[in-house]
Amino acid sequence: MSTFRKTILITGGAGFIGSHVVRLFVRNHPDYLVVNLDALTYAGNLENLKDVEDAPNYLFVKENLLNAEGLDRVMETHRPDGIIHLAAESHVDRSISSPLDFVYTNVIGTVNLLNAAKKCWDGQFDGKRFYHVSTDEVYGTLGATGLFTEETPYDPHSPYSASKAASDHFVRAYGDTYGLPFVLSNCSNNYGPHHFPEKLIPLMINNVLKGKPLPVYGDGKYTRDWLFVKDHALAIDLIYHKGATGATYNIGGFNEWQNIDLVRLLCRLMDQKTGRPEGSSEELITYVKDRPGHDLRYAIDATKLKSELGWTPTVTFEEGLSQTIDWYLENGAWLEHVTSGAYQDYYAQQYV
Repeated sequence: MSTFRKTILITGGAGFIGSHVVRLFVRNHPDYLVVNLDALTYAGNLENLKDVEDAPNYLFVKENLLNAEGLDRVMETHRPDGIIHLAAESHVDRSISSPLDFVYTNVIGTVNLLNAAKKCWDGQFDGKRFYHVSTDEVYGTLGATGLFTEETPYDPHSPYSASKAASDHFVRAYGDTYGLPFVLSNCSNNYGPHHFPEKLIPLMINNVLKGKPLPVYGDGKYTRDWLFVKDHALAIDLIYHKGATGATYNIGGFNEWQNIDLVRLLCRLMDQKTGRPEGSSEELITYVKDRPGHDLRYAIDATKLKSELGWTPTVTFEEGLSQTIDWYLENGAWLEHVTSGAYQDYYAQQYV
């Protein structure tokens, strides 16, 4: 008989956002057993969770969403009360070069997880919840004005955003068809500690440290709404516990930046924090050929989340970016392991 009040299954918990959600749930809900399910692909890194891996209410399970039988076993073994589904292929550039990987993981993987949940819960949905974490990219692109709301029609432009849009539709369909209790959120661009350095901010930090060019797509005027990952984790905790069943919530930082302005700010902070001559990092900026289907602007209206559940960001972008840079400067070993691939040995060292 479990001594825990609830069991929460978090998929993709060794990834960037997932590890912050796992850490938050492990620390803030000691009466929950937190089961982290991750396939440990290139972006899944158990070193992200070294500080909680020995916690009595934390358990790691290595499993792939494409293994339907494996998911059934995990569900039957742990019988979770809730699922927070974060596991996904998420890099747009990778989706352009290999779209089928995104179809498999983001669409088929999500349907496999929905089936496993439906089978395990078997119509006994009282106290159960399937929380699907998605992206603002499903809405397509914005012009110079306007914001994405929960009612914005879907208009995905990349294989990545198309795959996430499809997974969103399947979650809602399982709610309508089978009565599966779900909640869904669409978030803006995240940044913060433990971010795999193929994404913009950690890539720029790593390249500055190594004196490499800082690649900026096109004219650099693509605009994104940036959200500190710890604020996203707090929003997920709040939505899981208090969000309305069947509802969608947009999560954004109320914080728009053009890429080139963001990179210049990052360069200034890097020069200050590393003692480089002022302006030296900015000299590394290199404009590169634009990627296909590049969306001009994303911006989230998170008013619903604020008005219904009381969530607002806790840090400004400047504060969050400064904290992020400090973390990378203080965790050079983590960055070296990730860029060299050595982090993938950690599972074998700890679990095999």
